[in-house]
Amino acid sequence: MAVDESITTPVLVLIGPTAIGKTDLSLRIAAEFDCEIISMDSMQVYRYMDIGTAKVGWEERRQVAHHLIDILEPDEQYDAACFVRDALAAIKIISSRGKIPLITGGTGLYLTALINGLFDAIDVSDEVKADLRQRLVSEGREELYREMLRVDPESGARIHQNDTQRILRGLEIFHSTGVSWTEHLRRQAQTPRNPACARMLHLGLTCARELLYDRIKIRSIGIMGEPFKKEVELLLAKGFTRNLPSMESIGYRHMSALLAGESDLQTATAALIQDTRRYAKRQMTWFRHHQVVRWHEIHRPDEVLMDIKHFLQVQLGQVC
Repeated sequence: MAVDESITTPVLVLIGPTAIGKTDLSLRIAAEFDCEIISMDSMQVYRYMDIGTAKVGWEERRQVAHHLIDILEPDEQYDAACFVRDALAAIKIISSRGKIPLITGGTGLYLTALINGLFDAIDVSDEVKADLRQRLVSEGREELYREMLRVDPESGARIHQNDTQRILRGLEIFHSTGVSWTEHLRRQAQTPRNPACARMLHLGLTCARELLYDRIKIRSIGIMGEPFKKEVELLLAKGFTRNLPSMESIGYRHMSALLAGESDLQTATAALIQDTRRYAKRQMTWFRHHQVVRWHEIHRPDEVLMDIKHFLQVQLGQVC
């Protein structure tokens, strides 16, 4: 991908696991430093999927401009290459308005692709794609996931066994190159960083595991109510089937199972809590690989704001 080196505006990045409080803090940062927000969330790009993705509300979006939210139908595909393209375009738009871009979200692969470049240019033949999708139908997702664990244990550990899209992507990469997705990422990390992202401040939110798990439990119980039930019923009524990658994501597959009579509310909620905890653990494992991140405890937001203030003083001073 061609790199646009004309992006000279300082960029803020706020990361952390799900349910830790990124949204509330990002709104505070945006108000304090005149930011527009770029969502780095692989699910918030989809329309109609609001409650299960913990999407920021319309009132907040009226107060602070948000980018890369509600840009696709749930049956459309979105990947790291799309994010890099769209995020760089959004950075240019925001900077042209004299505002500070603030990227926030929990999709670690997107951040890696943005700052280190993409290996998505790997040529995957139609034959490989067709073969894997035929195997998905004939052998089932579980068998493909077991293969992923054999050929790429590290990716298998970070990808959920129900994440069909990423399971297929990992196997496409392996069968096309003979090299695992993990190894491609490792090689990618050794390449020069994207010059367009050289002036980024990376901030991470963290807290004690027990506190995070409590927050996940509270959110999960709150999600599995009547409004979310109606949201998923509407998606299904619109023809977005359960086997879509978006509908197999955390929350949506749990409510879909409940609506189909395959699970009761207590069981579905318990599964959602457990799966979200596992997802948060995978997120933190991914983010810890980014050594440039300045980590802050969630109960110390003023320290985050002070970090940003100092960073912008230096960066904007260099621009002047």
